[in-house]
This record gives sequence, C-alpha cells and structure tokens, in this order.
Amino acid sequence: MTLLQLLYLMIPAYVANMAPVIAKRLPWNYPMDFGLSIGGKRIFGDHKTWKGFIIGVSIAVIAGYIMSKTYWPFNFSALQWSALAGAGALLGDALKSFFKRRVGIKPGHPWIPFDEIDYSVGALALGSIVFFPGWLNAVLVIFISAIGHIAVNHTAYYLKIRDEKW
Repeated sequence: MTLLQLLYLMIPAYVANMAPVIAKRLPWNYPMDFGLSIGGKRIFGDHKTWKGFIIGVSIAVIAGYIMSKTYWPFNFSALQWSALAGAGALLGDALKSFFKRRVGIKPGHPWIPFDEIDYSVGALALGSIVFFPGWLNAVLVIFISAIGHIAVNHTAYYLKIRDEKW
C-alpha cells in the first residue's frame, strides 16, 4: 500500500474529526457524557457532544460513499470502513478527553502528543474491524496525521474557525 493510498483511506476519519468544530455552530449541544462526573470531574466535558458525534460519523459515511463511487482501490467496503473510521476517530478523541480530565488538563489546553494522535489511533483501531494496514503503515499514518492535525488546527485558529490552536 502506498503512502497516498494510506492517506486517502484516512479521509473519512479526517473529515469526521473536523466536523464537530463546524457543527458546534448548530443548535443542540447535548454532551456525550450526559453531564455526569467521576470524582468531581466531568467524564468527557461539554466539548464532546452527540451532535458532533452524529454529524462527524455522518459526514465520514458521506465521504466514503462519494469515494466508493469515484475511486476506491481497496477490496473492502468503503461505507463500512468510513463508518468505523469516523466513529473511531471521534471515540478516540472522547477517550483522550476522559484521560485529559483525569490528569487535570482543561478543554482547549494542549496535551501533546495525545491531542494530535487520538483520532487517527481511534480510526485505525475501530476501522481494523474491516481492515488493518499493518503496524508500520499504522505508525506512519499516525505520525503524518499528527503533523497534519497541527497544521489544520493552527490554520483554523488563525481563520477564526477554532477557538484554540490545539
């Protein structure tokens, strides 16, 4: 599998990861943790919402559908991969937020390198139900995705799409 194919494969995870930032402008911000806390700390926090999750996974599936109709060089279902990778990206981010709250880091504050790798690790983990690209390729995707994540977040911050760089 080539590097371009690996990055192409990750498009549904990338769009799922970006969707909640855009979706936050829409109404209905119900938190995924239902406002519950553990030890006085929110499970995920207000930034992880069902709206963001549903829209993120939906956009990942739409991306997968478009990819399946235009170019899909893989021998597994684009829709299955996209749904799993999209959900995995967002669940990976939520799981990272759980641990971030436990160690006392507030939303919007950086937690390097976890803020940069959470979604790609989650996408590959859940997506592996359908396809796993191998450990070397997975590490490569995670590394390149982390660099891309930093670049996209900084760009979105300076364009005033995001409130924080991380």
